[in-house]
Amino acid sequence: MRVGDGVVRLSAAELGEPLGQRATLVQFSTAFCQPCRATRRVLAEVAGMVAGVAHVEVDAEERLELVRRLDVVRTPTVLVLDAGGRVVRRAAGQPRRADVIAALGAAV
Repeated sequence: MRVGDGVVRLSAAELGEPLGQRATLVQFSTAFCQPCRATRRVLAEVAGMVAGVAHVEVDAEERLELVRRLDVVRTPTVLVLDAGGRVVRRAAGQPRRADVIAALGAAV
């Protein structure tokens, strides 16, 4: 993760999965988080609708170093990355489908 000049970028190596060609929806979840399940469905649905968009789910309990560096304080937390891995939007809590689609507009 690079944080120079206030810009946060994540790589495929850090996430453990490839980035989308156009954008990536990164979801931080925990095993017993009920809203995380609904968020997973919404993000997977949106990623399936928009070409070049990937959905990557990160287990917050297994990736504490990344959680701390990104200051993730609750789950679900969703980051929207552009094609280069730059964080362009961030939200905590269960997102609405329309909001995810709108946030993708900043990334693609």
